[in-house]
Amino acid sequence: MRRHRITGLLGAFALAAATLAGAGTTAAAAPPGPTTVPASAAVPAGGEPPAEFGTDWHDPLTPGPPIARPSTRSCRVTLARARFVDFTPYRGDYAPPSGCGRGDWAKVVLRLDGKVKGRQYDRLGNLAVGGVEILRTSTPEPSPDGITWSVEKDVTHYRDTLSRPQPVEMLIGNVVNDTYTGVIDVDVTLTFYASDGRTRPAADTPDRVLPLTTPTVITPRNTERLLAEVYATGSGGGCEEYWYLTVPDAAPYSCKATDGPHREVRVLVDGQLAGLAAPFPTVWTGGWSNPFLWYVIPGPRAFDVQPIRYDLTPYAALLNDGRPHRVEVSVAGVPAGQSGWSTPTNLLLWQDAGRAVVTGALTRHEEVAPTGSSRWTPGAEHRLDTDGGHGLTVAGYLDTSRGRVATTVTRTVRHTSTHRWTEGESLDALTAEWTDRESVTHGATTTRTDRAYTMDGRTTLGAGDRLRTVLSLGDRADTVVLRGGREIDRSRLDDRYTGDASYTANVPREERHAVATTTARHRLYGSQAPGGCHDRTLTTVQGVLTVDRRGC
Repeated sequence: MRRHRITGLLGAFALAAATLAGAGTTAAAAPPGPTTVPASAAVPAGGEPPAEFGTDWHDPLTPGPPIARPSTRSCRVTLARARFVDFTPYRGDYAPPSGCGRGDWAKVVLRLDGKVKGRQYDRLGNLAVGGVEILRTSTPEPSPDGITWSVEKDVTHYRDTLSRPQPVEMLIGNVVNDTYTGVIDVDVTLTFYASDGRTRPAADTPDRVLPLTTPTVITPRNTERLLAEVYATGSGGGCEEYWYLTVPDAAPYSCKATDGPHREVRVLVDGQLAGLAAPFPTVWTGGWSNPFLWYVIPGPRAFDVQPIRYDLTPYAALLNDGRPHRVEVSVAGVPAGQSGWSTPTNLLLWQDAGRAVVTGALTRHEEVAPTGSSRWTPGAEHRLDTDGGHGLTVAGYLDTSRGRVATTVTRTVRHTSTHRWTEGESLDALTAEWTDRESVTHGATTTRTDRAYTMDGRTTLGAGDRLRTVLSLGDRADTVVLRGGREIDRSRLDDRYTGDASYTANVPREERHAVATTTARHRLYGSQAPGGCHDRTLTTVQGVLTVDRRGC
């Protein structure tokens, strides 16, 4: 594997490739973020954390909100039960439960329970039902004594897929040998909550979910709303795993990209740009050269890789003609011929029950040309300043059974970063921000979402091969919904992680003398939070949980 020099110090902590058949090459939000269930104790009252890491630590935790569940009858189905020792996918069969309704569920919750012990890489997992990817996750790195962890996800919007028998395929690509001994055991279940007289079926779930297994697709002719969700991950064990650190070819750095680190995830319909978005800069649990940062608290989204959503409704009239059309996803900025990104995609469709064919037109397509550059300044401390941006507005109308409905989608992305490093990369530092602003007006309703992702980190390799990483990550989003110009809903997400970890590199595990302090705080306000407010803070010291504080 070609790899950033400091990152390459820990070959055992690289993220290896894992693929589902047909899903592309990878390594390893709409629903709420994952929640994990602790299985080990925090520091006893009056106790102190250890002076350095031992051979065991607290089971992985995330501070995200729990998934709200209705108090109705429930049914549980096992979706997968597997042991991953290589790159052989698990294959099985799924059938919906018979005792909780026939697709009119109030909620469906997926839960993954995993365990692993010994020594192992972080790995990416993919889970598909009927070809529809419903979960993308990565694994924590284990302690010698073993860890367990859990991830939960609201998958109610896959109701169409889950309402009938389907094949199941799951893969967590893994390598087990005399050195890397960790076998990954997982159980995945679905819990269905029935609707009743007081609890209605889940609202606003798509009528059809189509996996984009080939670029050519034929959609139902009465489609009145169309979204795409793309599980975009830059990985594969090579430089695109650290795409935000890549530099132009002329600069002396181990990870190259012709035009630098700016990336965009784009959707094209029949060759025309139909949607764009900023990728989320996921840091996996071996990332930034320092697994001690992530043993208990992963970075935002690492356990629940949330898909990017695009509103393609302005293109519904074009697609409703009954003919095949091409819907393609690409990642701009990746050097030609270079692998490292996976973009499995689902199309979510809502159909007009009152019409067999819905007609209309695409009325507007305005692209603000992409801009940006990467400017390398050589010196004892090299510096790369990058900025990039792009904007797109598309609009169209549909003549539905309820009358003409117009949709306008505007999205603007921007990226700025400063990357500093020394010869030999014994210093490597990045300060970066990505913004993704989106406005969707559908009829009288407008939804505006402002997203911002931040990364501020520095890794140094000092005297005695002492490696230290100080890193902060941020995932923020503000959403407001207007109807007729009047605000009817608002929500805010603020998910932050900070960590400071040091260890002695290039020595056996027992001689690393590793220490780390990590903190994550997840705040969510508004309609997306259970009860309207969630605020939880976790802190660990040397792998021991020292703070678990809940606000609201």
